[in-house]
Amino acid sequence: MKTPELALQEKKTDKELYEYQKGAISKIFERFENAPEDHHLLYQLPTGGGKTVIFSEMVRQYLKHHKKKVLVMTHRLELCRQTSDMLDSFGVVNKVVNSTANLDDQAKYSCFVAMVETLNNRLNENKLDISDIGLVIIDEAHYNSFLKLFKFFDKSFILGVTATPLSSNKELPMKDSYDELITGETIESLIRNEFLARAEIFQYNMGLTTLEVGSNGDYTVKSSEDLYTSNAMMGNLLEAYQKNSMGKKTLIFNNGINTSVQVYYMFRQAGLPIKHLDNTATKKQRAEIIQWFKETPDAILTSVSILTTGFDEPTIDTIILNRATKSLTLYYQMIGRGSRILNDKSTFNVIDLGNNTHRFGPWGADLDWQTIFKSPDYFVDKILDDEDIEGNFRFELEPEVREKFSKSDEVYFDVKDVYQKGVAKGESSKKVLERSIAQHAFICIENSEDVYDALSLAKKLGDDIDHRIARYTKCISRSTHNFIFWLRDDYRLKLRNYLRENFDRIYEEIHGFPPKEEE
Repeated sequence: MKTPELALQEKKTDKELYEYQKGAISKIFERFENAPEDHHLLYQLPTGGGKTVIFSEMVRQYLKHHKKKVLVMTHRLELCRQTSDMLDSFGVVNKVVNSTANLDDQAKYSCFVAMVETLNNRLNENKLDISDIGLVIIDEAHYNSFLKLFKFFDKSFILGVTATPLSSNKELPMKDSYDELITGETIESLIRNEFLARAEIFQYNMGLTTLEVGSNGDYTVKSSEDLYTSNAMMGNLLEAYQKNSMGKKTLIFNNGINTSVQVYYMFRQAGLPIKHLDNTATKKQRAEIIQWFKETPDAILTSVSILTTGFDEPTIDTIILNRATKSLTLYYQMIGRGSRILNDKSTFNVIDLGNNTHRFGPWGADLDWQTIFKSPDYFVDKILDDEDIEGNFRFELEPEVREKFSKSDEVYFDVKDVYQKGVAKGESSKKVLERSIAQHAFICIENSEDVYDALSLAKKLGDDIDHRIARYTKCISRSTHNFIFWLRDDYRLKLRNYLRENFDRIYEEIHGFPPKEEE
C-alpha cells in the first residue's frame, strides 16, 4: 500500500494524557492486537472524562504503526468539527467528509471524519474509497443511526465510545452490535481525583402521571408541553431557580420548543438575563447565543435537548431539568453539561423538576455497566413508573401552612402503611380514613383555642386531604374520577363533623383542662 501524503505531523498540543486515559488506550490496543480484524469493541467513559482525547491519541498511534487508514464517525455536525480539530491538535491530518467536501484528493489522507448521514450517502454513491480502512471509531455509539453503516466495514476493527452503553432503542440492544464492553473510570473516581465536579442535587417531588410515553419509549413532547407550560409548573421552575440558583450561570433543559419559549418570557418578565435556543436557530444565531452565555456570569440559557452533546461550557453553575425523561443516556448527558471543573469550581447544582433522580438514582451513583450492556431489558424493566415513584413520596405541607400547625411535632400520616397493617389484622379498609380523619382533627385541635379555630385550620389541609385520598384509592385499587371526588367531599364533611363533636374531649386530653367557655 502506498503511504498517504497526509498522515501525521508534529503535535500542536502539549496536552498530556492522564494515567487512566493511557491505561484505557493500552487496554483497547491489547484487544485490537489479539482480537479478529472485524472485532466490535465498546468503550465506556463518563462525559467529561476525555473520550475524544483518548481516541485522538489512539488514531495517532494507530497510523504510526499500521499501514491502514482510520475513519471517525459522529452523529452531529458540531461533533464532526470538534473531533477534526482535536485530531489536528494531535498531529493527525484529517479530511472532513461533509455534504460539500471534494473527495478528489481522498487518496492523500489517512484519516477521515464524517457525519453518519453524509457518510451513508457517500458510501452508497461509491464516492469514498474505504478499502483500506482498518479502524473505525464511532463517537456517541449509543445512537442507532450508526448501525446501518456496519455492513460497509465487515473487515474493520470497530471501536464505539459512549458515556452510557445503553441503546436509544430497546429493540436494538448494543450487545447485538458489539462483542464486548470495556469500562473506564467511574464518575465518582473522576470526582474524587478532581477531574469532574460533584453534583449537588435539589429534588422536587413532581406529579407527572399525566405524561404519556411515545413510540420511542420516552415522554411525548405534547404531553410534556401540556404539563410544563401550566401555571403551576412554570411557577415551580421560577421558584426553584430563585431559591437555589439566583445569580448563577444556569442551563435549562425542556422537552418542547413552546415550553422553552414560555420559560424565556417568564424569566425575562422577572428581569432575569435569559436567552432561548432550539434547533431552528441559524448557525450565526446559535454562535451568538452561546458566546453570550459564555461571557455573561449570571446568564440563563433555556433550550430543547440541542445542547446535550458537543457542548462544553465549564462556567455552568446550575443544570435545571425542567422535564422528565425515561432515557438514562439523556439524563446523564444533560447533567454532564455542568460537570466540567474550572479553577475553584468543584461542585455544581442540579435542580430536578422531572423526578429523574427518583427514576435513575443520583447522577454519579455506581452503575454496573457490564450488566446493563449484557442485560439491558432487565435494567430498563426495573425503572419505576411514575405512579410507583409518586406513591413513595412523603407529602409535605407548604411552609406557610406547616407554620399554622407549629405546635404539632408531626403532621404526616402514612396512608399506605396504615392500610397494610390494617389489612393484616383483617380490618375494613374504611378504618384507614377514620384514623386519618382522627389524626387531622387532632392536629387542628392541638393548634387551636376553640372549635372555630380548628374548623378554620381544617380548611388549610385541602392538598393533604387530596393526597391521602389519592393514596387510599390506589391501595384499594379504585380510582374513578367520580369516586375520588365523592371521597374528597365526604372526607371534608366527616372531618368538620368530627371536630364539632369531639373538640372539647380532645382539647382536654391535650391540655389537661377543658377549653374556655365563650362569655
